[in-house]
Amino acid sequence: MVSIGVFATLLDLFIVNITFPDLQRDFPDADLAQLSWVLNGYAIVFAALLVPAGRLVDLYGRKRGFLIGLTLFTLASAACAAAPSPNLLIAARVLQGVGAAIMTPSSLGVVLPAFAPRTRPAVIAAWAAVGAIGAAAGPPLGGLLVQASWRWVFLVNLPLGLVCLWYTARRLDESRDPHAQGLPDLAGTAALMLGIGSLTLALIKGREWGWDATGSLAAFGIAAAMITTAVVRSARHRVPVLELPILRIPSFALAVAAACVFFAAFAALLLAGVLFLTQVWGHSILKAGLELSAGPLAALMFAAVAARLGPRIGMAAIGAIGGLLVAAGMTYNAARLGMTPDYVGAFLPGQILAGAGIGLSMPAFTAVTVAAVAPARFATAIGISAMFRQVGAALGVAAFVAIVATPTPATAIDAYRHGWVFMATAATVGALLMLAARFAPTSSPAGAAEAPLSAATHPTLPVH
Repeated sequence: MVSIGVFATLLDLFIVNITFPDLQRDFPDADLAQLSWVLNGYAIVFAALLVPAGRLVDLYGRKRGFLIGLTLFTLASAACAAAPSPNLLIAARVLQGVGAAIMTPSSLGVVLPAFAPRTRPAVIAAWAAVGAIGAAAGPPLGGLLVQASWRWVFLVNLPLGLVCLWYTARRLDESRDPHAQGLPDLAGTAALMLGIGSLTLALIKGREWGWDATGSLAAFGIAAAMITTAVVRSARHRVPVLELPILRIPSFALAVAAACVFFAAFAALLLAGVLFLTQVWGHSILKAGLELSAGPLAALMFAAVAARLGPRIGMAAIGAIGGLLVAAGMTYNAARLGMTPDYVGAFLPGQILAGAGIGLSMPAFTAVTVAAVAPARFATAIGISAMFRQVGAALGVAAFVAIVATPTPATAIDAYRHGWVFMATAATVGALLMLAARFAPTSSPAGAAEAPLSAATHPTLPVH
């Protein structure tokens, strides 16, 4: 039930793309640059707050954090649906991003302690699968909802949020880090938030502004300075915002890097599917949404496969296989898709391969990162991992847009082929990093994981 909240946060990260034509019609005085902040405001705040939110919910309680985040997310969704102007819609989306950032690290952190170690692989697989389906279901579900109104894209969150709030308040117990020593470094927290926010902004807006424009260079410069400040302070502060010892655990670091690269392919894949079907093949938003539904269905089925096979061959191996399947799907697209519409013979096979790979990979990233840390650090580890995923997603979209640009009918297929090659390459790199995690140690030389929940202590949740 808690996974539904994660479904909503990732759904809202990707579903808004498909509402832009309707937003432009309802708000004719707003230009595309202003409306783009309906998407960017959410993505930037979401990425920037994930790590601080993970640290705070470990300190003050994961159930409390989940309830606060979900309440804020649900109320902000209602405000989005009722927004009478673009500025109020953007403000509500920023609040949604705050709620999502609090909810994401606390969601799995509040659930896992309630389950015995032998059942945790299935729990992680379900949690990650629901999140993956939420992301992948954005275009098809959005295509259906906008037939009534773009406001339904946000209204759909209300019943989901209310049901999750009722269930969490009644059925789940509170848990927190018993070794927490107080608030994390406030200056380091502010520096990290500003750094990740600036980096995400630069990646999202770089092509529009120009990569060598003053705004882009300033955003990258602020990001570098602030992230460096946060890292330096985290190495010295008694209660750091970034727990650097966690990042020194080889299996954790490799899994986080793999997720970052994989999400670059994943986010580009979602955007490319909508644009190709609507702009190259000329399909309606509704038809494109229905045609894209096979991917989420494949992800759902193969996430169940990951839960069954993971304890036998290791979740890192499952993640590597998933990344290679996504790469195979994108390679198939590059080889087969052309100007002549052929959904069954050309588009569908690549989509099913990619959906299967997503279903295998998403649980694996989470399982390997969680397995590297003690239960007290679950929310912190998930926050760090999710932050790298969002940065990877922003990087992937920026790279895809730069590669494809605005092609003419004569150059569209070649442009998209280059985009699919980029996605296949990124997915392959993610797979190789997960393969490296399969053989990596599950604790740092200094024992930073604090008795990690690893294959050595709990053989039913294997990293390898």
